[in-house]
Amino acid sequence: MTPSPKTDPVSPLDEEKIHERNIPVEDPYLLGFQAKLDEYYSFPCRYLFKFIAPLAKVDELIALFEGRPFTRRFSKNGRYVSFTAEWEVASSEEVISFYRRAGEMKGVISL
Repeated sequence: MTPSPKTDPVSPLDEEKIHERNIPVEDPYLLGFQAKLDEYYSFPCRYLFKFIAPLAKVDELIALFEGRPFTRRFSKNGRYVSFTAEWEVASSEEVISFYRRAGEMKGVISL
């Protein structure tokens, strides 16, 4: 189902551009987010990632970082960990790809 122009956050994009970016048409949030990334950033550039993860998902999230630098801070009660990382990214597609992979982890919140 294609979003209507009133609800589609990136309605100016035509169908061909959507497929060029390899973004599922059914995900209007990521389409809008990627359009905003392309509008506000000049790639390649440094991009700030932030996540909150339950303690049980810390190792899985760290593995996703693939050895890239990050900082972490434990919550007051010790059940959650916040992660902040700033990396050089080549494109908005790279940012979206990373958020998609993190989003597959149950309980991980992307900020």
